[in-house]
Amino acid sequence: MAPRKQQHILDTTLALLAERGYDRLTIESVAERSGVNKTTLYRWWPSKPALLADALIQARALDFGVPDTGSLEGDLLGLAEAIAALLTTPPTAGIAVAALAASAQHPELATSVRAFFADRIARERPVFERAVARGELRPDADPMTIVDLVAGAVWLRAVFRGQPVDEAFLRDVVRLALTGVAA
Repeated sequence: MAPRKQQHILDTTLALLAERGYDRLTIESVAERSGVNKTTLYRWWPSKPALLADALIQARALDFGVPDTGSLEGDLLGLAEAIAALLTTPPTAGIAVAALAASAQHPELATSVRAFFADRIARERPVFERAVARGELRPDADPMTIVDLVAGAVWLRAVFRGQPVDEAFLRDVVRLALTGVAA
């Protein structure tokens, strides 16, 4: 399959996920909207979870660059800003919320969501490698825990609490992740 056509199919999958939710997302609806025969889709993706897994990881809609500001604090702030934009701006906000909700209800999809987050931490690893090289971060610090602290705070505030995610909040989250709360 041509890369452009594949990208179109993956983008269509995420758009339909945001519009309809996981339960009403079908291979047939993706085929119809993307202009591809459903047998072609089944040849490439044997199931809806397989299609969605590829869409989450490869579609451009959820992609953002990994910052390189010259400091760990600046890079984490850049990551936090990108995550906040993803969670508060249509259509990506709908995609993220629908994928999270579906993974809680469908164990077969949970694997896809885990693959998405594993891919993200692999892409973000250079932020932490550079910070270690600059002496800003202990070599034994766990990048996943740091990302979980920052991204988790953004997810909780934006998605679960429905509160604004402004620059001051993001700076506080990054500062707390780096320095803690002890006096």
